[in-house]
This record gives sequence, C-alpha cells and structure tokens, in this order.
Amino acid sequence: MKAYDFLDTAPKIGALVAIEGTDRLLAERVRDAIVARELPEDIRALNCSSVTIESVDDCAQIEEAISAMPFLATRRVVIVNDAQNAKAAPRRALLELAQRCAEGENLLVLCDLVAPRSTRPVSLGSQLGRSAQRIDCSVNEDVRARFVSEELAAAGAEAERQVLAHLSRSESDLASIRNDLAKLSLLGRTIRLADLEQESLAVDDPKPYRFAGALVEGRLAEAFTILGDCFEHDPRNAAMPLLSALANEYALLWEMARPGGTLPARMAWRERVLRPIARRVGERRARAGYERALRGIESIVTGRAGSDLEDLRLLVERTSLELALR
Repeated sequence: MKAYDFLDTAPKIGALVAIEGTDRLLAERVRDAIVARELPEDIRALNCSSVTIESVDDCAQIEEAISAMPFLATRRVVIVNDAQNAKAAPRRALLELAQRCAEGENLLVLCDLVAPRSTRPVSLGSQLGRSAQRIDCSVNEDVRARFVSEELAAAGAEAERQVLAHLSRSESDLASIRNDLAKLSLLGRTIRLADLEQESLAVDDPKPYRFAGALVEGRLAEAFTILGDCFEHDPRNAAMPLLSALANEYALLWEMARPGGTLPARMAWRERVLRPIARRVGERRARAGYERALRGIESIVTGRAGSDLEDLRLLVERTSLELALR
C-alpha cells in the first residue's frame, strides 16, 4: 500500500506493520498516524515504546516491550526505527522476532527505509510477505505534487503552476521541499518560479554557506568576519541569503537530531561535522534555531526589520548571536 493510500483510507491495522520506502519525512508521517490512531493521547506515553535499532544490544529489549501488557489500552505499540541500519545478524534476529509477533495482540511497527524491492539489504517487508502490512513511503512526481499542495495550504500560501511542476519533477526529498516552501511562503504573495530559483541561488552562494557553517560549528570570529564581508560588498542584498543559509543549516541539524535522522544525499559529506553538533544541540533547540532564522526572513519580507541598511545588518547580527548563545 502506498503511503497516501494508507493516510487517506485509514485501514484496520494488524499486529505487524513494515514502513518502507526511502523518504524519511513521509515515513515519519505514516508512523505518527499509526500511533495517533491506535493510542489516545492521554495514554500514549504509557503504551508506546520507540527505539532505534542501533540503541539496543539485541532484540531481547524489543521482545520484552512487545510482550508487555497494555495499560488502559487495547494494545501496546512498539516502534523500531532505522531497521535498515542493522547489520546482518541483528537484522535476521529482528526478522525472526517480527515473524513471531505477526499473530500477537500488540502492534510492532518496523521502520525499514529501503525501497520495497531492495536487494541490499532485502526489505523486511518483502521477507515477511502477507504477515506484515507493508506501507511504501517512496516518493514520485504525484507524491511530491500532493505534498507541495498540502504544504502550501497549511501555510496559507499560493504558487505559480510552474513552481508546482518544478518541485513535483525535482529529485528533492520532501524535507528539503518543506524547508524551501516554508521560507518562500513568507513572501506574502504567490510564489513565482523566479522566487524558487533565487532561493536555490542563495543556497549555492558559498559565503552565506560558510557563514552559517562557521556559526553552527562555534567559529564565531570567522562567522562574523564573513558576515561583515557580505555587508561590505553587497549591503542591500546580504541579509536574506545569510538568514536563508542559517535556516538551511539549522534545518540540517534538526533533521539529524531527530531519531534516525540523516542528511540528504547531496549533503552527506557534512555528516562527520554536523552529527556531533546535532547530538549536542538536540532536536528542540535545532528546530528553534530554524524557526528563529525564518522569523528573521519574515521580518525582512514584511518590512518590520526596516529598510535602513544598518537595521538589516543589526537583524542578522542579533539573530546570529541569539543562535550562537543558545
């Protein structure tokens, strides 16, 4: 079953679910929908266990959780995240456990983010066959088109048809599309293709990238030197790319700070540096940093930041200091 078919039709959920496919954001949406349907919020914490495969020594901890009695609920929900990262032996043990749980009373959810027809590794869902309810979170043009429409509606924004077509045909993961639309929706007008292209150019500009990287990595003197250089050479157009780069940097941290979070393939080369920072900053602070940078962009777009060049520079400097001192 495709992810949106599951979300739309809300079918009955059996004892074993395999969430597969390669888009993490869509997989998380499906996982969260399962938990919301199965467990009322007031008893959710008491009846839902969530682990990453790398955080357990063996499957005994998972088996213990799935064997426990529910508390004021019809059943417990146990989620195993990032099963695709398990080595061969733990993966076999997880498969055997899942086969034993297929007829159980509680619900085991395996988040195995590989393509359903993957051979290295072979997807757990394909090995479990009919005993598992398989939900495919792969992304294609139709999925991207619907996702873009939903994100625009949630933001109360509109976009040109060319924007919808461009994003639908892109190879971007849904998290990257969400971040771009969140920034562009602050424009307060119909998003044009030129706006999307300008956003891409801003991200590709090396100086804002270097500024954001230096700030996040704690090299404050270097970050503020780059900031000053940007305003010196192009004072009228410096603020937006700098804040956009900050938003992108914190979006990456936010993704990596989430359980099992990974960088998009095009940014994988930065994992060695960003992974320990994300671990230290944590999901809540990384998200707050992302949202703070977005508020800075919004204040420029709405005019609240003022039009004076000193006001714009002060905005970027103040935002940067707030993030650096969190």
